[in-house]
Amino acid sequence: MRNDRQSYIKGAVIISLGGFISKILGAVYRIPLTNILGGSGMGIYQMVYPLYCILLTVSASGIPTGIARLVSSGKGYGVEKRAFLLYGAIGVAGTFLMYFAAAPLAALQGEPAVELCCKMLSPAVFFVSALSVVRGYFQGRGNMYPTAVTEVCEQLVKVISGVALAYIFRQNLEKAVAYTLFAVTFSEAVSSAGAVLFYLRHKPVRPLYRVPYASAASVFKYTVPLTLTAIALPLSQLAESVVAVRFLKSLSADATALYGIYSGCAVTIINLPVSVTYGLAASSVPQISPLAESGNFAAAKSKAYKALLITFLVSLPAALGLFLFAPLAARLIFGSLKEGERALLIKLVRIMAVSSVTESLVQTSSACLTSLGKPVYGTLTQWITSVLRVALTAGLMGIFKFGIESAAWAANIAFFVATFMNLWYIIGTGVKNENNADRIGNIGRRLNPSGEGGSR
Repeated sequence: MRNDRQSYIKGAVIISLGGFISKILGAVYRIPLTNILGGSGMGIYQMVYPLYCILLTVSASGIPTGIARLVSSGKGYGVEKRAFLLYGAIGVAGTFLMYFAAAPLAALQGEPAVELCCKMLSPAVFFVSALSVVRGYFQGRGNMYPTAVTEVCEQLVKVISGVALAYIFRQNLEKAVAYTLFAVTFSEAVSSAGAVLFYLRHKPVRPLYRVPYASAASVFKYTVPLTLTAIALPLSQLAESVVAVRFLKSLSADATALYGIYSGCAVTIINLPVSVTYGLAASSVPQISPLAESGNFAAAKSKAYKALLITFLVSLPAALGLFLFAPLAARLIFGSLKEGERALLIKLVRIMAVSSVTESLVQTSSACLTSLGKPVYGTLTQWITSVLRVALTAGLMGIFKFGIESAAWAANIAFFVATFMNLWYIIGTGVKNENNADRIGNIGRRLNPSGEGGSR
């Protein structure tokens, strides 16, 4: 197999560019889709996604970084095959669960159209699981092209097929939305097939000597904590939405609209720089893992600090840009908002601009902790700060009677605390090993003060 490994900066640029193009395509996709499906159709479209996102988090979210860590450590031969079997089975289970939960979910939400939509989208759960394994394998080998290319590919296929199917079935709203969601399944299937073919052409040659395959326990050791980390965010967002809307109703008649401007508009703008810095997080794993695996924590942490510094230097100008050009961003992206709503959006973006820096640092530091062999620390940080965020939102709104700005300040504080916690864990990682190494070195110098090797 030829060496496709890229440098840290090149790999980060490749994966960040792929993610950015994918985000732009996704944003553009909403324009024709909204025109064809209308508000009712888009409402049905969004009603299906909560169940899909939860299943996706369980079956795929922790895979890329966890597999990348095992592959890059040099002790994970066959890890991608083991992961495919394990998470392929979980993906199949998720597909069946979504398919058979379609009717009860439709009844619970009071929207019959949801049933067909869930069934059309359900196979995507399996395909994303398979795709995540391949992405993680190549990220671990330092090759970011497969991740970037498959991200752009799946968005292109989704945009083209989704708009086409929505237009073909536009006379029947239920079918139009259902086939638009089927376009998501189709795009994931095409991307997965392409990724698997690429893997088959570049799969590693089995060594001549006997090498033990990676165990299921080693796969779960890194992927399960990352899955638990990922699921904390959607659950906290769900809790935050319940808490925020409930308290806002006592302060304003437009509680739902206010929360929509915060979560659907302000958070969307703030997350744009965060999506760009994802490449820095993904590229740090194959750089740090081999050093940590060999016990050289000083060098591993040096790489982690470098990744965090670059993340800071990239996200800081983006945050300043968001603060200064918030009115322009609000007008360009959410031009349909009323004047008062746009003014609130601008205020929220300026309050949360700092979060684009801290959230980016949390993303990179979590990847660094996984690379250092401490993924559980990232999980602990995510859950503690998620609870803190919801509690602060409830306190500021319920006790001090602040408005939707409370959620923005709560997010700022939570991401700041998360950044501090992850940095603390990174600094402390391997300290015992480093101290032991220093003691051994001091003993050696006392025994041989001249520094000359051998006996005379």
